[in-house]
Amino acid sequence: MFKIVSREVVGPNLISLRIYAPQIAESARAGQFVIFRIDEFGERVPLTIAGADAQTGLVRIIFQTIGKTTFKLALLNAGDCIRDFAGPFGTPTEIKKYGVVAAVAGGVGAAEVLPVINALKQSENKVIAITGARCKDLLILEEEIKAASDEFLVSTNDGSCGVRGIVTDVLKNVFNSQKIDMVYAIGPVPMMQAVADITKEKNIKTLVSLNPIMVDGTGMCGSCRVTVGGKTKFVCVDGPEFDGHLINWNELISRLALFKDAEKTALEEFKKSGQHHPECKCRQE
Repeated sequence: MFKIVSREVVGPNLISLRIYAPQIAESARAGQFVIFRIDEFGERVPLTIAGADAQTGLVRIIFQTIGKTTFKLALLNAGDCIRDFAGPFGTPTEIKKYGVVAAVAGGVGAAEVLPVINALKQSENKVIAITGARCKDLLILEEEIKAASDEFLVSTNDGSCGVRGIVTDVLKNVFNSQKIDMVYAIGPVPMMQAVADITKEKNIKTLVSLNPIMVDGTGMCGSCRVTVGGKTKFVCVDGPEFDGHLINWNELISRLALFKDAEKTALEEFKKSGQHHPECKCRQE
């Protein structure tokens, strides 16, 4: 069992949890992810690590309540436990001195880009952080990202904060003002695809972090397969980061929608059932 040490609401339907998992905290690197399971009947869900502190043994995850499992996870509080919390999985971000890096994040991707920005800064890169959301209330970790990066730019669809528009609008403005050596993008798939389309025209190296359907996290089940440069890759072991210019985006989008109806039905049935969070025994120990 893994204990939730702190719980914080960071935005509408956006929750930050710090979970005591010292082995993961000690070995986690930027770009890697964990797979959790709330109870013995739950599904396995991957989440990118938003932070890890080897001294305290805490691993931070930030998630948006979308389906049944994340809805159940959001019902838990500090002191509760989850059954499984495994990791770190995946290949860490390729960190080296690129020069000037634009780190682009949409929605909850802002949480996941923060460790990458910190690692890039440690390798003496200049980092321009660009985050975007539909409105100001959905922007998260603004102060942390601003403090970690050299420049911090924001876009909102409704213009309530920063540039009115989307992150690619801001990215185009950045391209007009300075030379960018590498772009890193994480967030909704259409956003990452749009970023990759722009940078491909400019021949700028672009890494994107994928979060497809995933089950075992070991490369055995094949659920997370994507096509990159015409070859099949497994995101859990070959990724989660790939060259954004080589991804078959249409195939990825199609596979992500495979269980959309089933996920919607599962959430509706869970809400109708009136269930609360699973019984936690750690407080009785």
